[in-house]
Amino acid sequence: MKKLTVLGAGGQMGQWFSKYFLSAGFEVTGFDTERDIPIKNIIVAKSLVSSILQADYVVLCIPTRRTPEIIRLIAKEMKRGTYLIEISSEKSKVVSSLSKMPSKINPICIHPMFGPGVKTIKGQNIISVPIKDAKKELTVIKSLFSGANFVTIDAAEHDKKIAVILGLTHLLNLVFANIISKDSKITLTDKMSGTTFRVQKTLAESIMTESPELIETVIANPEIRKVAEELWKDIGRLLTAVQESKTEEVVNYIKACQDRLSENINLDDSYKKLTKMVKAVEK
Repeated sequence: MKKLTVLGAGGQMGQWFSKYFLSAGFEVTGFDTERDIPIKNIIVAKSLVSSILQADYVVLCIPTRRTPEIIRLIAKEMKRGTYLIEISSEKSKVVSSLSKMPSKINPICIHPMFGPGVKTIKGQNIISVPIKDAKKELTVIKSLFSGANFVTIDAAEHDKKIAVILGLTHLLNLVFANIISKDSKITLTDKMSGTTFRVQKTLAESIMTESPELIETVIANPEIRKVAEELWKDIGRLLTAVQESKTEEVVNYIKACQDRLSENINLDDSYKKLTKMVKAVEK
C-alpha cells in the first residue's frame, strides 16, 4: 500500500485531500500544527519530520507564504524517489523552491481549481506547472487524479491568469460582501431582489466561507495590481461620465464590452444559464 502524507490535514483542503486519498486506497498520515484532524482512518503524526520520513507522496496543504520554507525543511528528510506535491494558488516563489530541491525528490506543482465542497474529482480542473520534467510530472498527476481535466502552464503565466480568475473575483466579492453585511434591512433587500442580486449575493457569501488567510493570499498576488488598477480607473471613469451626463461615452463603453464578449460566447445563452442557476439554487 502506497503511503501518503498530507501536511495541513486539519484545514479544509487538507481534509479533502486526506479523504480523497484514503478512498483511493492509500495509507494516509496527517500532520497539522494549528488544527485538529477530524478524519477517521488517518494516522496522526506527532511531528513534521516523523510524518514524512516513510511517505511515498507528500501533499502540502499549507499557507502559500509558508510553502517555500516547509519545502526546504522537509526535502532533505524525505526518502529517495518521493513525490512532493504542492497545491498553492501563487506559483512564482514556490517554483523556485521546488526547483532547488535535491534531485532525489520528484516535484509536482499543481493548482486544483476547486474547493473542498466538491464530491468528485471527475470533470474538475487541475493546473499543472512544470518544474523539471513536464511530461513525467503530468503523467503522475493524471494517475493520481483520474477523471479530472488538466491544463499545463508556466508559473509566470499561471499567476497572471489567476489574478483574474481568483484575484479579481475575490476582490470584487469581498467588497460586495462587506457592503451588504452593513445593510441593517437585508431581509427587505432580499425580498426586493431580482435574479442578478440573488446570484451575486450567493456567490459573495460562498466566498466568505473561505478562511481570511486564504482570501488574503489570493488578493495578494502581485499580478492582481494591474487588473485592480484597470478596475479602479474604469469605475471612476464611468461614474464621472454618468455624473456629467456623458450618456454616449457610457453607452459606447458598454457596447464595446458586449462586442468583445460576443466574439467568444453567446450572451443570450449566458443569461439562460443564469436563470437555470437561480432555479437550481432556490429549489
